[in-house]
Amino acid sequence: MTQKSRFALFVGNRGMFPPQLIAEPRRDIPALLRSWGHEVLVMPEEATRYGAVETAEEGRKYARFLDEHRGEFDGVILSLPNFGDENGALAALQDAGVPILIQAYPDDMDKMQPALRRDAFCGKMSVMDIFVQAGVQFTIRKPHVVSPQDPQFAETIDYFDRVCRVTKGLSRMVVGAIGARTTPFKTVRVDEVALQRAGITCETLDLSEVFARVKDLAADAPALAAKKKQLAGFASWEAVPERAMEQLARLATILDEIIAEYQMDALAIRCWNEMEHALGVSPCVLLGLLNDCGIPAACEVDVAGAIAMYALSLASGEAPALLDWNNNYGQEDDKCILFHCGPVPASLMAGQGTVTDHAILANAIGEGKSYGPNQGRIKPMDMTYAGLLTQEGRLRFYLGEGRFTEDPIPTEFFGCAGVAEIPGLQDVLLHLGRTGYRHHVSITPGHVMEAVAEAVGYYLGHDVDLFRC
Repeated sequence: MTQKSRFALFVGNRGMFPPQLIAEPRRDIPALLRSWGHEVLVMPEEATRYGAVETAEEGRKYARFLDEHRGEFDGVILSLPNFGDENGALAALQDAGVPILIQAYPDDMDKMQPALRRDAFCGKMSVMDIFVQAGVQFTIRKPHVVSPQDPQFAETIDYFDRVCRVTKGLSRMVVGAIGARTTPFKTVRVDEVALQRAGITCETLDLSEVFARVKDLAADAPALAAKKKQLAGFASWEAVPERAMEQLARLATILDEIIAEYQMDALAIRCWNEMEHALGVSPCVLLGLLNDCGIPAACEVDVAGAIAMYALSLASGEAPALLDWNNNYGQEDDKCILFHCGPVPASLMAGQGTVTDHAILANAIGEGKSYGPNQGRIKPMDMTYAGLLTQEGRLRFYLGEGRFTEDPIPTEFFGCAGVAEIPGLQDVLLHLGRTGYRHHVSITPGHVMEAVAEAVGYYLGHDVDLFRC
């Protein structure tokens, strides 16, 4: 989830402006990007006059350079050390197929003579204009002009990195649906054809296959021994019978195999109540572990929720979780309790969780048949929340930001929960209800709403409802 984007550098030029300025971005920007953990692709200096692009012919050379390195870059940084030429930029990048960040150098007030002035401020306007006319998408940030040495440039690259990760990840994604949708939960229905047209493949498996593989797994399998060790360190298992621990480890090992076989980026699983009857466990803690290991995992076969989790995790570089919009918090309109039975990753919890029997399912199937919820509390932190539905053949997201507070939750409250403070929460809930969004909400640490919104709304063309404070 934290792999940095790889960038191609484009340097623009206009012949009537000082060509000596071109050396700066070719030297400085790759060095900075590499120091921030990014790989950088730069066209050889001798390929064009001054190692920059001015004419349409030079632009076509740069386009061929990108074609030769297709798959080696996730975004393009278009740098304007002087005014630049919009015709060369368009010829070079109209088929780039990845997000493009436009950066322009600022002028210094003591260097305004013709031999030194840049006019990149104006040149950026020209490049943006021709891109809009041609339908080429691009990213821009405040301020309009910025030096690569300015801390604001580092912030812009961090933002652009997140946009590129989400754009790339969601455009070619595999999500697993393990088990049929639980009959009572028509609220998690999703249009697989709409997903496929958006580049998201949904691979479905029957639970009977999973159960058979769990049963047939050799007791001395090295992967099983490794999984037991991993689970032992993930949560407290003091109250869990050895039989249940064995079954959970077996199930986790099989899930790992399935993820690898189908190259899944995320998954959603049918978690009740066949799992409890057939294996005597609930998979909650295993989903939390998968979330911490970089595979967003949703319960209740919420495929759309898993996709939203993946988008959030790509942007944040941290683990996501799928929770219920669950309880009011007293009379505080902007606070509520977000909860689920125990699939929250350990990295998002305030201390180690405790694996328990499923107190709610026990009411229906009896005690001791559903060990697996990882009980605890969500730690205080800023967070971004999201949801997804498919509607009339299109993908529609909502995005907002808030925080988990230190407010207490009654000790007898089951599962893993946290108090979320969300500005305008009551209006958010009204909108979700009127639109038909699900009772689940995906979350991840940090405030990354704007980057996700630009990726899924602007670059990928999906519908987005934004809840800005």
